[in-house]
Amino acid sequence: MRTLLLLLLLCHVSSPVLHSLKHFITTSAGIPNIPEIVATVEVDELLMVYCDSNKKMDIKHDIANLFFINYPERLESYRHRCFQVLPNSLKAYTNSLMSLFIGTGGVHVLQTVEGCEWDDETDVLKGFAQFGYDGEDLLELDPNTFTWIALRPEAVNITLRWEAGKDLSERYKTVFTLMCPEQLKTYVEDLKDFLLRTELPSVSLLQKTPSSPVSCLATGFYPHRASLVWRKDGEELHEEVDHGEILPNHDGTFQMSVDLKLSSVTPEDWTRYDCVFQLSGVKEDKVTRLEKDRIRTNWLKPSNMTVLVTAAVVVLALILIGAAGFIVYKKKKAISPPSAAPDNSTELSEQLKPET
Repeated sequence: MRTLLLLLLLCHVSSPVLHSLKHFITTSAGIPNIPEIVATVEVDELLMVYCDSNKKMDIKHDIANLFFINYPERLESYRHRCFQVLPNSLKAYTNSLMSLFIGTGGVHVLQTVEGCEWDDETDVLKGFAQFGYDGEDLLELDPNTFTWIALRPEAVNITLRWEAGKDLSERYKTVFTLMCPEQLKTYVEDLKDFLLRTELPSVSLLQKTPSSPVSCLATGFYPHRASLVWRKDGEELHEEVDHGEILPNHDGTFQMSVDLKLSSVTPEDWTRYDCVFQLSGVKEDKVTRLEKDRIRTNWLKPSNMTVLVTAAVVVLALILIGAAGFIVYKKKKAISPPSAAPDNSTELSEQLKPET
């Protein structure tokens, strides 16, 4: 499977860019202390806007803020939809679902993703809409026939009810054929210098303890179409490796990691291994050889048993003396987190954090 993904990635290197505009909406019932509705807008995986039913709206990136300065009506449209339209429509959907096959009361979550994709070379546009309920796929809309497809047996009754009204399908027809394509092309044209850029990552080798796997972390790359693998003697490894997901950074770039288990690797064989990063649109791979001097860690190797015993006594004394102060400090940290913006050192420190 991993080989297939690599082949798809390499094929994509020479292919046109597939742009997307996605609206994510989550509505919940029976969960205290969180907004009943949370909505976000993403363009090519870049988070543009966040809003919720507590009347909170945030523009999540400097480049997004510049866009909305030029298109204030777009931001106002999102505000109107989030604060006025969604509370009524999504509440009706949730109540309808609960009454049809779930029952009333309890905790329930309705998730929606809708939007469109655009191939900038062929000019082919494709719309999509999908509903999930309580963590399971529920319904999706066929963008060609504008009919609803049940993704679980209980959803059949819902498709019959929604198709009988026709209003929802007609709305999506308008969204897919007119509104979404126009908005997406505007985003791409105005943000092309940002969306079509290429940024290579910094790559680090991290290890929590001497017996832990070595994690190869690539952070700061763009776009998100990338691959990170471990190789031995030039051949990609499929055993003794653990691939992480591609995750967003605060600055609009991405990070990913892949772990290599060293339990069966002798020290003299380490240099036969390397971590390889591949980015769509970039011909050269970024290769990092597995060498002990390159590994970053937060554990110290004691020189002798005396150091170990002394360190243990000191740690125990500090625990006994400062336990109360430490608890107060942790509570203060939870109440008043630091206000400074995170940087790439955050990913490194999280990767090196000892397991509990």
